[in-house]
Amino acid sequence: MPVEVDILEDSIFRLSPELLNILLKDHTTSKKDIQRNIFWATSDYEYLGEGYQYDSPILPCLITGDNGHVIMPRILKSRDTQTARSREMAEVFTPSWICNAQNNLIDEAWFGRKDVFNTEYTDEQGCHRWRPNSEKIQFPEGKTWKDYVRDNRLEITCGEAPYIVSRYDTTTGETIPIEERIGLLDRKLRVVGKYGNFRRMVGMGTGSVQKYIRLRMARR
Repeated sequence: MPVEVDILEDSIFRLSPELLNILLKDHTTSKKDIQRNIFWATSDYEYLGEGYQYDSPILPCLITGDNGHVIMPRILKSRDTQTARSREMAEVFTPSWICNAQNNLIDEAWFGRKDVFNTEYTDEQGCHRWRPNSEKIQFPEGKTWKDYVRDNRLEITCGEAPYIVSRYDTTTGETIPIEERIGLLDRKLRVVGKYGNFRRMVGMGTGSVQKYIRLRMARR
């Protein structure tokens, strides 16, 4: 199993403690001067002791250092744990090729044409795959790259958000190269990488610059 499948919280903390705090922030309950973090929402970690109860907030100290391997992708968990979570929480993960096909339908409707970011195909072994479109994305009349980046997209399912980012296939653990990634955010970052630059992001506002930098850091 490739090591890069699991993003180590220690690595994020060394890169930027602020970024780790942002990732742990509960944006629904936090106030302007008070940050409240997301909580575990599972009893799976209670055996670790204080701070790991169902409704305990996730703090950096609980997932870094000696606790750096507490959080891991589903694919790295034991088969028994995966089965139990599927049975008790209806936790099921979608193969990347299905995520790609459904995201392609969204973009087909938005762009008014097919195969904007990639072309789907079935290989000789009957596996569903896709070929990335290496050409610069062309936008339809009346729409710009900024319209695409600002367009609201929502993943209604939970889990590891494979429709939003696709570092790896959540069902196989196979790493997906950056140029082949198919998530909603992956596509927007590709567009920003081709059309945008720092000065243009400044023109979109300081907040957009900060968000862009954080997204780039988180995507590594």
